[in-house]
Formats: sequence, C-alpha cells, structure tokens
Amino acid sequence: MRILIADDHDLLRDALVAFMDQEENIETHTAADLAEAVALIDGDWTYDLVLLDYNMPGMNGLDGLRIAADRNGVHRVALMSGEANREIAEQALELGATGFVPKTLPAKSLVNAIKFMAMGEKYAPLEFMTAEPEANNHPLLENLTERETQVLKGLTEGKSNKEIARDLDLSEPTVKLHVKTLYKKLGVANRTQAALIARDQGVF
Repeated sequence: MRILIADDHDLLRDALVAFMDQEENIETHTAADLAEAVALIDGDWTYDLVLLDYNMPGMNGLDGLRIAADRNGVHRVALMSGEANREIAEQALELGATGFVPKTLPAKSLVNAIKFMAMGEKYAPLEFMTAEPEANNHPLLENLTERETQVLKGLTEGKSNKEIARDLDLSEPTVKLHVKTLYKKLGVANRTQAALIARDQGVF
C-alpha cells in the first residue's frame, strides 16, 4: 500500500510518516505543496491514497483537490485540515473526495482513517460532520445575515470574490451584491476597510 501525504508543516508531516511507518506493508511518500504532490503523482509511482492539506501552498481552496483527482491513475484523493469547517468537508466529499480528516483526530484514529481510505472506503468522522457550528455573537455581526457573515470572513482571509463564490457555492455576482451590502452595513468604502474592521475587533 503506497500513500502520498502532502502538507507544508514539516512537523505534522513527519509525525504522520512516523505513525504510518509503524504499520506493516505501507510505503509513505511526502510533498510540501501541491506542485510537488502533482509531480510525484505524474511520476513513476501509483498511489492507493493521496492525502492533501487544505491550506498548503498551491491548493487554492478545493481547486487542488480537483487538480490531483484529475491526474492519470489517481482514484482516491482525500482532504485533511486543522481549520476547514463542515461546509468545506461536505463540498470536498461532493466533489468526489475519498474522505475528510480533521488534524484534531487522535494519532491512532488518524492512522486508521488513512488506512481505511487507502483500501477504498470513504471516511469522514461522524462527530465532526454532525457537530453544530459554534455561534458567533460578536456585536459587529448583529445586523448581518449568515451569508453576509460568511462573505465577511472571506474578506478577512484576503479572498477574492471569485474564491468566496467558490467556497460558498454561490455565483460571483451574488457575492458582489453581498459585499456591497456589507459596505453599507459596516460603514466602509472598500473590502480592505471591511476586513480591517473585522480583524481589529476580533470578529473571527
């Protein structure tokens, strides 16, 4: 069984490899970004599972998942993240991901999940997928709709309208309308000011 683990955090990547190396009949390869992962996929190796970190360089949201899954001979690509929410996990699964693995899983559970997916099974932890999102009761958000709050979060992360639209599964014109409404409600003139207000007040 051959597995490719792509993550830009050296310590976490090395720890995962150390855990996997304790298992029998598992060969682990690593990459530090999407470009390196794609180069390995396109090389001489065939992988039973490609595990991609959602936030590593080159991923551009879920685009990296699509890119890796479209490579010749790659049938099982999974996503892992320490920050992605349930909505992103659900989108990844809808796009055909073999699974979603939170980095908060205990080491043994993480190893078992990886082995499970490499054998062809889908995996997403039930507790994570069914957990209710924590409410954000910050005063700045009182007059914002849930969707406007999501768009504002995207602005604070420096995302373009196109990226926000992709993450929220909305059209770009719809996101533009939400952004304009945000300007009015927050009393700002542009996306930079909106992001700065949210950051300065510790909204996210």
